[in-house]
This record gives sequence, structure tokens and C-alpha cells, in this order.
Amino acid sequence: MKIALFSDIHANLPALEGFFADVQKQQPDAIYCLGDLVGYNIWPNEVIDEIRKRNIPCITGNYDFGIGRHSDDCGCAYKTDEEKALGKISIAYTNEVVKDEQRAYLRTLPAHIRLEFQLNNDKLNVLFVHGSPRKVNEYLFEDRDEKSLLRIMETADADVMCFGHTHQPYHRVLTDKGQFYHAINIGSVGKPKDKDPRGGYVLLHINENSSKTDKDSIKVEFIRFDYDIEKAAKAVKESPLPNEYADMLRNG
Repeated sequence: MKIALFSDIHANLPALEGFFADVQKQQPDAIYCLGDLVGYNIWPNEVIDEIRKRNIPCITGNYDFGIGRHSDDCGCAYKTDEEKALGKISIAYTNEVVKDEQRAYLRTLPAHIRLEFQLNNDKLNVLFVHGSPRKVNEYLFEDRDEKSLLRIMETADADVMCFGHTHQPYHRVLTDKGQFYHAINIGSVGKPKDKDPRGGYVLLHINENSSKTDKDSIKVEFIRFDYDIEKAAKAVKESPLPNEYADMLRNG
């Protein structure tokens, strides 16, 4: 089974359109969205509508959770006063433009999606979250202590855990008592933060021989795709949103 996973579109409609064009070529068996549909660009309603139109199962991101409740807190953990000031503008703008129907949809999104496979007379649990199983806005960076990450996965009963939120893709394989755990950050479609401005997503390959005792039986494929970055950046420049967000799109 080939599963396409994408996340963190952040109201970037050109990037989402680029993703749909690219993922169609991959012909996955299933597609899931790991949240953060809105924020930082001008198309939150259009992005939500595209996800709904395609009946793509989607979980809530921290930004979705805040905007769905008309909150002025997106749970973004901005580090500097400048980031906080820019973020405040984005939150206010997004709350202003999101329509009632789309906001109601955001409020209904589940926190997690769990898939349970029965393979080789054994169970394989695959968990989709936005930040972490513990908190929607918890950052699981690649340098996370192995024992901490393993504890999070074991507590959540997840053999494979896929998440976003940091906008920085990676795949870590952890081991404990002869079992392998896969922690997979799927990156960002609409706001990458790994110095590559192209959109990104993941193809997760699970086959009839996949097993938690064989680390190579689960394959993770990171896909990058081009899209009209200038169109997205220009939209930011021509809106009340901070120009810094346009530069972020160009620089990744």
C-alpha cells in the first residue's frame, strides 16, 4: 500500500495545486492530510475547500485549532518579539478572512488518525498526528533525544508515527527490544523551513511483508515538487500580511 501524506499548506493555494498535480502522478492508494491548512497566506478558504472537495481525511493542526475557535493564539511558539509581532498580524488577518462554513469545518477536525494493519500474524500501528500525540503544537525536531522520542511513540502505541509542524522533513528509525519504530516528519507543502523552497510530502510504502521486526520492510519516500512560488509570494506582498512571509517562501 502506498500512502501519500502532506501537511502544513498554510493557505498557500499555488503550492497545494502543485502538490495535487504531483501526487496524481504517484497514484497512491490513499491520501491523508496532517493539518495546518490556514495561516500566513491569502487563500485559507480555498485551501479548505480543495481538501473537502476531494474528501481527503485530515487532522487538525495547531493553526487550524486556533482559527477554528476564532482564537488569537495559534499555538505557534514564536521565539522572538519580532516573530510574535508578525504572527499576530497573520492570526488577525486569517481570522478576518476565514468564512463561517470553513471555520466550522476546522472545528470538526480530529486530533489523530490511527491505522491498524494485520500483517505477518502481527499488528502494525500507524499513527498520524500534527505535532505529537501529546500536544498538537509540540515540536518533534530531528535532534530529539532518542529515549524521549521512543517513549512518546510507545506511550501512543505507535510503531510508525507520521507528523508535521516543524516543516523540516526527516525519517528516524528507533529500536527497542528487537522492534523498530519509525518516526517520520513529512515536511511542508506550503511553507518549507529546510532551505529548499519547493513543496514537500511523503510516500509511505507498506506491503504484505512489512513488519516491526524488519526495519527495511517499511519504506519512506520524500518527494519535492516545484510550484509557482512567485505567485504565492506576490499574494503576500499585496495583502496586509508581513512582507517577511514572502521572503520565507522564496528562501525556504
